[in-house]
Amino acid sequence: MQALLQLSRGIDALVRGIGKLLPYLVTIMIAAGFYNVVARYLGRFVGQRLTSNAIIEIQWYLFSVLFFLGFALILKENMNVRVDFLYSKWSAKRRALVDLLGHLFFLIPFCILGIVVTINPVLFSWGRLPNGSWGPWEMSSDADGLPRAPIKTMIIVAFVFLLLQAISQVIKELAVLTNQVPQQEAAALEEYHQQPVE
Repeated sequence: MQALLQLSRGIDALVRGIGKLLPYLVTIMIAAGFYNVVARYLGRFVGQRLTSNAIIEIQWYLFSVLFFLGFALILKENMNVRVDFLYSKWSAKRRALVDLLGHLFFLIPFCILGIVVTINPVLFSWGRLPNGSWGPWEMSSDADGLPRAPIKTMIIVAFVFLLLQAISQVIKELAVLTNQVPQQEAAALEEYHQQPVE
């Protein structure tokens, strides 16, 4: 179990590291939006086109990346909304059991299904043709738009990170249920499970 807990700590550290990047992506997204608005109005004033569809698409690409990468962090930090007045009253072990069953029978299969179903459309977007050869990337239908393949790939990346974090959560829940979690981590897990339920 200690080896599994070490794996869980590694996954948590990875997701925490990704979480630290998200504020920078928000800043870049806001800067792109600010530039786009200013350049559009300034361009009208001077009679020149100072922006393009690529800048607009960068904004929604960044928003999508924030959304996708946030999945695993939300699970790790227990920020998902629960509408359940019973869960908050249960003991840590009972909550861990409920979470374990939910992760094993719903979240992990959902992540695996999401990855499997998304692989072919993403490969097609990268230019993989039905006969196995490769063609051009899928591009935006807008003039000066960006390629679609990288942002579609983020769907798979999001499911992979969410799957990894679900595995980490399962390990921690098993540790709580089998009383094999170190005392300091047990306190942290108890605090995790005692967070307010909406």
